[in-house]
Amino acid sequence: MNNIGLFRFGTQIRKSPFFDATVRWGAQEFSVYNHMYIPRNFTNPEHNFWNLINGAILCDVGVERQVEITGPDAAKFMQMLTPRDLSKMAVGQCKYVLIVNADGGILNDPILLRLGENHFWISLADSDVLLWAQGVAINSGLDVSICEPDVSPLQLQGPKSGEIMQALFGDWIKDLKYYWLTEAELDGMPLVISRTGWSSELGYEIYLRDGSRGDDLWETIMKVGQRFGLQPGHTSTIRRIEGGMLSYHADADINTNPYEVGLGRLVNLDIEADFIGKEALKKIHAEGVSRKQVGLEIHTRPLGGPNTSFWSLSKGDEVVGKVTSAVYSPRLEKNIALAMVSVDHAEIGTELEAETDLGMIKATIVPMPFYDPNKSLATS
Repeated sequence: MNNIGLFRFGTQIRKSPFFDATVRWGAQEFSVYNHMYIPRNFTNPEHNFWNLINGAILCDVGVERQVEITGPDAAKFMQMLTPRDLSKMAVGQCKYVLIVNADGGILNDPILLRLGENHFWISLADSDVLLWAQGVAINSGLDVSICEPDVSPLQLQGPKSGEIMQALFGDWIKDLKYYWLTEAELDGMPLVISRTGWSSELGYEIYLRDGSRGDDLWETIMKVGQRFGLQPGHTSTIRRIEGGMLSYHADADINTNPYEVGLGRLVNLDIEADFIGKEALKKIHAEGVSRKQVGLEIHTRPLGGPNTSFWSLSKGDEVVGKVTSAVYSPRLEKNIALAMVSVDHAEIGTELEAETDLGMIKATIVPMPFYDPNKSLATS
Protein backbone atom coordinates (compact mmCIF):
# COMPACT_ATOMS: atom_id res chain seq x y z
CA MET A 1 0.00 0.00 0.00
CA ASN A 2 1.40 3.40 -1.04
CA ASN A 3 0.90 6.80 0.50
CA ILE A 4 0.77 10.13 -1.35
CA GLY A 5 -0.01 13.01 0.96
CA LEU A 6 -2.88 11.94 3.21
CA PHE A 7 -4.52 9.62 0.70
CA ARG A 8 -3.88 5.92 1.27
CA PHE A 9 -3.95 3.63 -1.76
CA GLY A 10 -4.90 -0.02 -1.67
CA THR A 11 -6.13 -2.85 -3.85
CA GLN A 12 -9.83 -2.62 -2.99
CA ILE A 13 -10.27 0.47 -5.20
CA ARG A 14 -9.21 0.27 -8.83
CA LYS A 15 -6.62 2.40 -10.59
CA SER A 16 -6.98 3.58 -14.16
CA PRO A 17 -4.40 2.61 -16.80
CA PHE A 18 -3.11 6.20 -16.51
CA PHE A 19 -2.69 6.18 -12.71
CA ASP A 20 1.09 5.73 -12.60
CA ALA A 21 1.59 8.38 -15.27
CA THR A 22 -0.49 10.93 -13.36
CA VAL A 23 1.58 10.32 -10.23
CA ARG A 24 4.81 10.83 -12.20
CA TRP A 25 3.39 14.05 -13.63
CA GLY A 26 2.62 15.46 -10.21
CA ALA A 27 -0.88 14.43 -9.14
CA GLN A 28 -1.16 15.53 -5.52
CA GLU A 29 -4.72 14.70 -4.49
CA PHE A 30 -7.17 11.94 -5.38
CA SER A 31 -10.74 11.01 -4.65
CA VAL A 32 -12.92 8.01 -5.50
CA TYR A 33 -15.41 7.95 -8.38
CA ASN A 34 -17.10 4.83 -9.77
CA HIS A 35 -15.03 2.75 -7.32
CA MET A 36 -11.77 4.08 -8.82
CA TYR A 37 -9.15 6.67 -7.93
CA ILE A 38 -9.35 9.94 -9.87
CA PRO A 39 -6.70 12.71 -9.72
CA ARG A 40 -8.22 15.91 -8.31
CA ASN A 41 -5.24 18.22 -8.14
CA PHE A 42 -1.89 18.70 -9.86
CA THR A 43 -1.48 22.35 -8.91
CA ASN A 44 -4.11 24.49 -7.23
CA PRO A 45 -7.62 24.54 -8.78
CA GLU A 46 -7.31 28.16 -9.95
CA HIS A 47 -4.06 27.42 -11.79
CA ASN A 48 -5.72 24.39 -13.38
CA PHE A 49 -8.65 26.59 -14.46
CA TRP A 50 -6.38 29.10 -16.20
CA ASN A 51 -4.46 26.26 -17.88
CA LEU A 52 -7.77 24.93 -19.20
CA ILE A 53 -9.25 28.16 -20.56
CA ASN A 54 -6.00 29.60 -21.95
CA GLY A 55 -4.33 26.47 -23.30
CA ALA A 56 -5.07 22.79 -22.81
CA ILE A 57 -5.07 20.17 -20.08
CA LEU A 58 -4.95 16.37 -20.18
CA CYS A 59 -7.16 14.68 -17.59
CA ASP A 60 -7.33 11.06 -16.48
CA VAL A 61 -11.05 10.30 -16.57
CA GLY A 62 -10.68 6.54 -16.72
CA VAL A 63 -13.26 6.53 -13.93
CA GLU A 64 -15.85 7.24 -16.62
CA ARG A 65 -16.52 3.53 -17.02
CA GLN A 66 -18.30 2.26 -20.10
CA VAL A 67 -21.36 0.05 -20.07
CA GLU A 68 -21.25 -1.79 -23.37
CA ILE A 69 -24.54 -2.99 -24.84
CA THR A 70 -24.46 -5.29 -27.86
CA GLY A 71 -26.68 -7.93 -29.43
CA PRO A 72 -29.61 -8.03 -31.85
CA ASP A 73 -31.87 -6.04 -29.51
CA ALA A 74 -29.27 -3.54 -28.29
CA ALA A 75 -30.95 -0.48 -29.82
CA LYS A 76 -34.36 -1.43 -28.44
CA PHE A 77 -32.89 -2.11 -25.00
CA MET A 78 -30.98 1.19 -24.96
CA GLN A 79 -34.21 3.06 -25.68
CA MET A 80 -35.79 1.26 -22.72
CA LEU A 81 -33.12 2.75 -20.45
CA THR A 82 -33.54 6.42 -21.39
CA PRO A 83 -36.43 8.86 -21.90
CA ARG A 84 -34.54 10.63 -24.71
CA ASP A 85 -35.68 9.69 -28.21
CA LEU A 86 -32.86 7.73 -29.87
CA SER A 87 -34.71 6.89 -33.07
CA LYS A 88 -32.65 9.34 -35.13
CA MET A 89 -29.31 8.68 -33.44
CA ALA A 90 -26.84 7.70 -36.16
CA VAL A 91 -23.92 5.33 -35.92
CA GLY A 92 -20.96 7.51 -34.96
CA GLN A 93 -23.05 9.98 -32.97
CA CYS A 94 -22.94 10.82 -29.26
CA LYS A 95 -25.81 12.10 -27.14
CA TYR A 96 -26.17 13.44 -23.62
CA VAL A 97 -28.88 11.30 -22.05
CA LEU A 98 -30.55 10.58 -18.74
CA ILE A 99 -31.12 7.20 -17.19
CA VAL A 100 -34.04 7.23 -14.76
CA ASN A 101 -35.81 4.75 -12.51
CA ALA A 102 -39.50 3.84 -12.42
CA ASP A 103 -40.22 6.95 -10.31
CA GLY A 104 -38.52 9.27 -12.79
CA GLY A 105 -35.50 9.76 -10.51
CA ILE A 106 -32.17 10.35 -12.22
CA LEU A 107 -29.74 7.42 -11.88
CA ASN A 108 -27.06 8.83 -14.18
CA ASP A 109 -26.51 11.53 -16.80
CA PRO A 110 -24.01 9.88 -19.16
CA ILE A 111 -22.79 10.43 -22.68
CA LEU A 112 -24.12 7.73 -24.99
CA LEU A 113 -21.91 6.66 -27.89
CA ARG A 114 -23.22 4.62 -30.82
CA LEU A 115 -20.38 2.62 -32.35
CA GLY A 116 -22.57 0.38 -34.48
CA GLU A 117 -26.18 -0.38 -35.33
CA ASN A 118 -26.40 -2.55 -32.21
CA HIS A 119 -23.29 -1.44 -30.33
CA PHE A 120 -23.49 1.24 -27.63
CA TRP A 121 -21.29 2.59 -24.88
CA ILE A 122 -22.81 4.41 -21.91
CA SER A 123 -20.01 6.65 -20.61
CA LEU A 124 -20.92 6.97 -16.97
CA ALA A 125 -21.11 9.58 -14.30
CA ASP A 126 -20.67 8.25 -10.76
CA SER A 127 -23.23 5.47 -10.20
CA ASP A 128 -23.59 1.73 -10.74
CA VAL A 129 -25.49 1.68 -14.03
CA LEU A 130 -23.73 -1.51 -15.12
CA LEU A 131 -25.60 -3.37 -12.37
CA TRP A 132 -28.85 -1.52 -13.18
CA ALA A 133 -28.63 -2.40 -16.88
CA GLN A 134 -27.80 -6.04 -16.18
CA GLY A 135 -30.71 -6.24 -13.76
CA VAL A 136 -33.14 -4.68 -16.24
CA ALA A 137 -31.96 -7.07 -18.96
CA ILE A 138 -32.76 -10.20 -16.97
CA ASN A 139 -36.52 -9.86 -17.36
CA SER A 140 -36.60 -7.72 -20.50
CA GLY A 141 -37.01 -10.61 -22.92
CA LEU A 142 -34.46 -8.90 -25.18
CA ASP A 143 -31.35 -10.46 -26.70
CA VAL A 144 -28.54 -8.27 -25.40
CA SER A 145 -25.09 -8.64 -23.86
CA ILE A 146 -24.02 -6.13 -21.22
CA CYS A 147 -20.51 -5.76 -19.83
CA GLU A 148 -17.80 -3.30 -18.84
CA PRO A 149 -15.23 -3.42 -21.65
CA ASP A 150 -11.51 -2.66 -21.42
CA VAL A 151 -12.03 1.00 -22.28
CA SER A 152 -10.58 4.00 -20.42
CA PRO A 153 -10.93 7.64 -21.55
CA LEU A 154 -8.66 10.64 -21.27
CA GLN A 155 -9.98 14.18 -21.71
CA LEU A 156 -7.96 16.65 -23.76
CA GLN A 157 -9.70 19.99 -23.18
CA GLY A 158 -9.08 23.66 -23.86
CA PRO A 159 -8.69 26.03 -26.82
CA LYS A 160 -5.35 24.46 -27.87
CA SER A 161 -6.78 20.92 -27.84
CA GLY A 162 -7.65 21.05 -31.54
CA GLU A 163 -4.08 21.92 -32.53
CA ILE A 164 -2.73 19.12 -30.35
CA MET A 165 -5.15 16.62 -31.89
CA GLN A 166 -4.07 17.70 -35.39
CA ALA A 167 -0.43 17.17 -34.41
CA LEU A 168 -1.30 13.71 -33.09
CA PHE A 169 -3.65 12.48 -35.80
CA GLY A 170 -3.49 14.80 -38.81
CA ASP A 171 -5.75 17.41 -40.32
CA TRP A 172 -8.65 14.98 -40.78
CA ILE A 173 -9.47 15.36 -37.08
CA LYS A 174 -10.76 18.88 -37.85
CA ASP A 175 -13.73 17.26 -39.59
CA LEU A 176 -14.92 15.55 -36.39
CA LYS A 177 -18.12 17.34 -35.41
CA TYR A 178 -19.31 18.23 -31.92
CA TYR A 179 -20.86 15.17 -30.28
CA TRP A 180 -19.64 12.73 -32.93
CA LEU A 181 -17.04 9.99 -32.67
CA THR A 182 -14.54 8.15 -34.82
CA GLU A 183 -12.34 5.11 -34.42
CA ALA A 184 -8.59 5.61 -34.80
CA GLU A 185 -5.18 4.20 -33.99
CA LEU A 186 -2.11 5.93 -32.59
CA ASP A 187 1.22 4.08 -32.50
CA GLY A 188 -0.66 0.79 -32.52
CA MET A 189 -3.04 1.85 -29.74
CA PRO A 190 -6.73 1.24 -30.59
CA LEU A 191 -8.84 4.31 -29.80
CA VAL A 192 -12.26 5.87 -30.07
CA ILE A 193 -12.19 9.68 -30.23
CA SER A 194 -15.20 11.90 -29.53
CA ARG A 195 -15.72 15.67 -29.62
CA THR A 196 -17.05 15.73 -26.06
CA GLY A 197 -15.87 16.61 -22.57
CA TRP A 198 -16.80 17.89 -19.14
CA SER A 199 -15.37 21.40 -19.45
CA SER A 200 -17.63 23.66 -21.58
CA GLU A 201 -14.50 24.30 -23.68
CA LEU A 202 -13.32 22.91 -27.00
CA GLY A 203 -12.28 19.37 -26.23
CA TYR A 204 -11.95 15.71 -27.05
CA GLU A 205 -12.26 12.44 -25.22
CA ILE A 206 -9.80 9.73 -26.23
CA TYR A 207 -11.01 6.24 -25.28
CA LEU A 208 -8.17 3.73 -24.97
CA ARG A 209 -9.29 0.19 -25.86
CA ASP A 210 -6.21 -1.57 -24.45
CA GLY A 211 -5.54 -0.92 -20.77
CA SER A 212 -1.97 -2.22 -21.04
CA ARG A 213 -1.07 0.88 -23.11
CA GLY A 214 -2.13 3.54 -20.59
CA ASP A 215 1.39 4.82 -19.94
CA ASP A 216 2.14 4.92 -23.66
CA LEU A 217 -0.94 6.96 -24.52
CA TRP A 218 -0.47 9.49 -21.71
CA GLU A 219 3.21 10.06 -22.48
CA THR A 220 2.62 10.29 -26.25
CA ILE A 221 -0.03 12.99 -25.83
CA MET A 222 2.01 14.95 -23.30
CA LYS A 223 5.13 14.81 -25.49
CA VAL A 224 3.33 16.08 -28.58
CA GLY A 225 1.40 18.63 -26.54
CA GLN A 226 4.41 20.26 -24.90
CA ARG A 227 5.00 22.73 -27.72
CA PHE A 228 1.38 23.87 -27.37
CA GLY A 229 1.71 24.38 -23.61
CA LEU A 230 -0.24 21.25 -22.64
CA GLN A 231 -0.40 20.67 -18.88
CA PRO A 232 -1.54 17.67 -16.83
CA GLY A 233 -4.81 18.59 -15.18
CA HIS A 234 -8.06 17.57 -13.61
CA THR A 235 -11.71 18.27 -14.35
CA SER A 236 -12.35 21.87 -13.35
CA THR A 237 -15.08 22.55 -10.80
CA ILE A 238 -14.79 26.26 -11.57
CA ARG A 239 -15.37 25.84 -15.30
CA ARG A 240 -18.15 23.29 -15.04
CA ILE A 241 -20.11 25.52 -12.62
CA GLU A 242 -19.52 28.51 -14.93
CA GLY A 243 -21.05 26.33 -17.66
CA GLY A 244 -23.96 25.15 -15.50
CA MET A 245 -22.92 21.52 -15.85
CA LEU A 246 -24.36 18.98 -13.40
CA SER A 247 -22.24 16.87 -11.09
CA TYR A 248 -24.12 13.71 -10.19
CA HIS A 249 -24.59 13.21 -6.43
CA ALA A 250 -24.05 16.95 -5.93
CA ASP A 251 -26.58 18.67 -8.19
CA ALA A 252 -28.80 15.67 -8.95
CA ASP A 253 -29.43 12.22 -7.53
CA ILE A 254 -31.98 9.41 -7.46
CA ASN A 255 -34.52 11.76 -5.83
CA THR A 256 -34.15 14.43 -8.54
CA ASN A 257 -36.24 14.36 -11.70
CA PRO A 258 -35.23 15.83 -15.09
CA TYR A 259 -37.69 18.74 -14.94
CA GLU A 260 -36.23 20.01 -11.66
CA VAL A 261 -32.80 20.48 -13.24
CA GLY A 262 -34.03 21.98 -16.50
CA LEU A 263 -33.47 18.84 -18.57
CA GLY A 264 -37.00 18.30 -19.81
CA ARG A 265 -35.57 18.52 -23.35
CA LEU A 266 -34.05 15.08 -22.72
CA VAL A 267 -37.48 13.57 -22.01
CA ASN A 268 -39.61 12.61 -25.02
CA LEU A 269 -42.96 11.49 -23.66
CA ASP A 270 -44.63 11.11 -27.06
CA ILE A 271 -42.42 8.35 -28.46
CA GLU A 272 -43.90 4.88 -28.84
CA ALA A 273 -41.19 3.18 -26.79
CA ASP A 274 -42.19 2.26 -23.25
CA PHE A 275 -39.02 3.43 -21.50
CA ILE A 276 -38.51 3.01 -17.77
CA GLY A 277 -40.09 5.87 -15.82
CA LYS A 278 -42.41 6.97 -18.63
CA GLU A 279 -45.63 7.02 -16.61
CA ALA A 280 -43.97 8.73 -13.65
CA LEU A 281 -42.48 11.41 -15.90
CA LYS A 282 -45.83 11.98 -17.58
CA LYS A 283 -47.36 12.64 -14.18
CA ILE A 284 -44.54 14.96 -13.10
CA HIS A 285 -44.79 16.87 -16.37
CA ALA A 286 -48.55 17.30 -15.98
CA GLU A 287 -48.47 18.34 -12.33
CA GLY A 288 -45.32 20.47 -12.44
CA VAL A 289 -42.44 20.53 -9.99
CA SER A 290 -42.21 22.05 -6.53
CA ARG A 291 -38.53 22.98 -6.79
CA LYS A 292 -36.06 23.83 -9.53
CA GLN A 293 -32.38 24.40 -10.11
CA VAL A 294 -31.18 28.01 -10.23
CA GLY A 295 -27.95 29.95 -10.50
CA LEU A 296 -26.72 32.02 -7.56
CA GLU A 297 -24.21 34.72 -6.83
CA ILE A 298 -23.02 34.59 -3.22
CA HIS A 299 -21.98 38.00 -1.95
CA THR A 300 -18.91 37.53 0.20
CA ARG A 301 -15.15 37.37 -0.13
CA PRO A 302 -13.78 34.68 -2.48
CA LEU A 303 -14.65 31.22 -1.25
CA GLY A 304 -11.55 29.27 -0.28
CA GLY A 305 -12.70 26.25 -2.28
CA PRO A 306 -15.82 24.41 -3.38
CA ASN A 307 -18.46 23.68 -0.76
CA THR A 308 -18.05 20.28 0.88
CA SER A 309 -21.61 20.11 2.24
CA PHE A 310 -25.00 21.37 1.13
CA TRP A 311 -25.70 24.90 2.37
CA SER A 312 -29.28 25.73 3.30
CA LEU A 313 -30.98 28.70 1.64
CA SER A 314 -33.49 30.81 3.51
CA LYS A 315 -36.01 33.53 2.81
CA GLY A 316 -36.69 35.20 6.13
CA ASP A 317 -37.28 32.42 8.65
CA GLU A 318 -38.19 29.85 5.99
CA VAL A 319 -35.69 27.36 4.52
CA VAL A 320 -36.48 27.34 0.81
CA GLY A 321 -33.66 25.29 -0.70
CA LYS A 322 -29.99 24.37 -0.69
CA VAL A 323 -26.75 25.26 -2.44
CA THR A 324 -25.49 22.15 -4.21
CA SER A 325 -22.26 23.40 -5.85
CA ALA A 326 -20.43 26.65 -5.08
CA VAL A 327 -17.05 28.04 -6.09
CA TYR A 328 -15.21 31.31 -6.68
CA SER A 329 -14.69 32.14 -10.37
CA PRO A 330 -11.48 34.16 -10.80
CA ARG A 331 -12.54 35.10 -14.33
CA LEU A 332 -15.92 36.47 -13.26
CA GLU A 333 -14.54 37.66 -9.90
CA LYS A 334 -17.67 36.30 -8.21
CA ASN A 335 -18.75 33.43 -6.03
CA ILE A 336 -21.11 31.42 -8.21
CA ALA A 337 -23.27 28.44 -7.34
CA LEU A 338 -25.92 25.99 -8.45
CA ALA A 339 -28.83 25.57 -6.07
CA MET A 340 -32.13 23.74 -5.73
CA VAL A 341 -34.89 26.12 -4.63
CA SER A 342 -38.65 26.07 -4.08
CA VAL A 343 -40.41 27.30 -7.23
CA ASP A 344 -42.08 29.98 -5.13
CA HIS A 345 -38.67 31.57 -4.55
CA ALA A 346 -36.91 30.79 -7.82
CA GLU A 347 -37.38 34.00 -9.79
CA ILE A 348 -34.27 35.73 -11.11
CA GLY A 349 -33.38 38.60 -8.80
CA THR A 350 -34.73 36.93 -5.66
CA GLU A 351 -32.60 37.67 -2.60
CA LEU A 352 -31.88 34.75 -0.27
CA GLU A 353 -29.49 33.95 2.56
CA ALA A 354 -27.07 31.04 2.38
CA GLU A 355 -25.79 29.31 5.50
CA THR A 356 -22.17 28.95 4.37
CA ASP A 357 -18.93 28.01 6.09
CA LEU A 358 -18.42 31.78 6.47
CA GLY A 359 -21.79 32.27 8.18
CA MET A 360 -25.09 33.58 6.82
CA ILE A 361 -24.36 35.29 3.51
CA LYS A 362 -26.65 37.14 1.11
CA ALA A 363 -27.19 35.46 -2.25
CA THR A 364 -29.05 36.47 -5.40
CA ILE A 365 -30.66 34.23 -8.03
CA VAL A 366 -29.16 35.01 -11.43
CA PRO A 367 -29.35 33.54 -14.95
CA MET A 368 -27.17 30.56 -15.80
CA PRO A 369 -24.97 29.32 -17.36
CA PHE A 370 -22.74 32.01 -15.93
CA TYR A 371 -20.35 32.09 -18.91
CA ASP A 372 -20.73 31.37 -22.64
CA PRO A 373 -24.40 30.37 -22.34
CA ASN A 374 -24.63 29.34 -26.01
CA LYS A 375 -21.66 26.93 -25.69
CA SER A 376 -19.91 28.63 -28.59
CA LEU A 377 -16.49 27.66 -27.21
CA ALA A 378 -17.26 23.92 -27.04
CA THR A 379 -19.01 23.78 -30.40
CA SER A 380 -16.62 25.96 -32.42
